[in-house]
Amino acid sequence: MSIAIQMPALSPTMEEGTLAKWLVKVGDQVRSGDIMAEIETDKATMEFEAVDEGVIAEISVPEGTEGVKVGTVIATLAEEGEDPASVKGAGGAQPAAAAPSPAKAEAAVSVPTPAPAPTPAPAALAKAAPAGDRIVASPLARRIAADKGIDLATVTGSGPNGRIVKADVEGAQPGAAHRPAGAAAAAAAQPGEIPHTEEKLSGMRKTIARRLTESKQQIPHIYLTVDIRLDALLKLRGELNAALEARGVKLSVNDLLIKALAQALLQVPSCNVQFAGDTLLRFSRADISVAVSIPGGLITPIVVDAGNKTVSAIAGEMKDLAERARDGKLAPHEYQGGTASLSNMGMYGIKQFEAVINPPQAMIMAIGAGEKRPYVVDDSLQIATVMSATGSFDHRAIDGADGAALMKAFKELCEKPLGLVA
Repeated sequence: MSIAIQMPALSPTMEEGTLAKWLVKVGDQVRSGDIMAEIETDKATMEFEAVDEGVIAEISVPEGTEGVKVGTVIATLAEEGEDPASVKGAGGAQPAAAAPSPAKAEAAVSVPTPAPAPTPAPAALAKAAPAGDRIVASPLARRIAADKGIDLATVTGSGPNGRIVKADVEGAQPGAAHRPAGAAAAAAAQPGEIPHTEEKLSGMRKTIARRLTESKQQIPHIYLTVDIRLDALLKLRGELNAALEARGVKLSVNDLLIKALAQALLQVPSCNVQFAGDTLLRFSRADISVAVSIPGGLITPIVVDAGNKTVSAIAGEMKDLAERARDGKLAPHEYQGGTASLSNMGMYGIKQFEAVINPPQAMIMAIGAGEKRPYVVDDSLQIATVMSATGSFDHRAIDGADGAALMKAFKELCEKPLGLVA
C-alpha cells in the first residue's frame, strides 16, 4: 500500500512552510533516516528525514512552493514490492477531501500540475464568476493576485474543478476597477525610474518584520544605559585563555557577558520575568538567547541555565550553536524560548544602540564596542577600555527601578569579573 508523505510540523507553532528543495526524485529508493527535503519555516531552513522505506512514486508539491500547510501531501511513497507507476497520483488527494467545510477546502494547498497551464486568453480573463459563487484558489495564487492587483473573479482556473492556481494569475493583467487600495498604495511607493531589483522576502525575513513590528507596537520599551570599564574583564579573559589553551578552549568577551547577564538576572529576579496578559511568569533559571546573524536574517540560539554553567562550557556551547545556526541545523528547542536576550554589535564598531525586545521575553541587553576612553578612576582622569550597555525592558513587567538594579548588577559583575568564575 502506498504511503502519503505529508508536510511535517517542524516546530510546535508551525502552520505552514516553504518546500525549499527536494533532495530526492521520482524513482529514488529511500530508507528511514534519509534526508528527503529542505523545508523553510519562519525561523530556519531545516532538513526533513524519511520515516518509512520505499520508492518515491510521485512528488506532489514542487520545490520552491510557499505556504504549504502542515498535513498537506507533498509526495507518495511506494512500499517494497509495489509498482510505483500503479500508485502515481495517489498523492493528489489532499486533506481537504476529507473535510466537508468549504473554508477548509479553500485553505488547502493545491497540487500543481506537471506542466504550467498556458496563459488564459483575454476572453477567458473577462469571464467573471456568477454572483454568490465562492472563488476557489490556492493560497499562493491568492497572494500573487493580491500583490498584482488582480480580481480573482475575472480569472478562469485551470486546476482541478476550476481551481485557480499560480500559473493562472502569473500571466493575468490587473484590472484597474478591481485594484485593491493596498496594491495602489504599494504602486505609488515604487521608486519610479531609479534602477532597482526586487527580492522576494523569505519566510524568516517576513517573520522578523512581523514580530519586531508587533514588539514596538505592543510593548512599552524603557531603555537604561550604563558605561562599563572592561580592563579587569579583559585581563581575566587573557589569563583564562592561557590556562585553557591546552584544552582547546578559547573564551570570547561575549561568553563572559552571557555569564554576567545570566548571573545578574539571578541576582535581580524581578527582571527574569515575562508578561503574560493578566499573569506574570517568574523564572528560576536564566536561559540567555544570543543574537546570531545568519544569511537572510537573525536567529537567537539559547544557552540554557547560563547562570550555573562555567564560562568554558558556555564558550563551547556558543561555538557549536552559532555554527549550526549559520548552517540552518538548529532544532526548534534550541532557538525557541529563553528568558532574556543579549545582542552584541561591538565587533562592528557600534558604540551604543537600543535593541528591540524579542517577544515574549521582557528584556534584551544591547552591547556596544569596547574602546579606549578618558575615564575617572580613583578620582583621577585616566584612559580605560569602556563599553556602553543598554538594557531594553518591557515596562508592563519590569519597573524602572528593577531595570536599574539589573544594570547595576551587570556592571559590577563585568568590572569585578572574578565572580563569574567563582
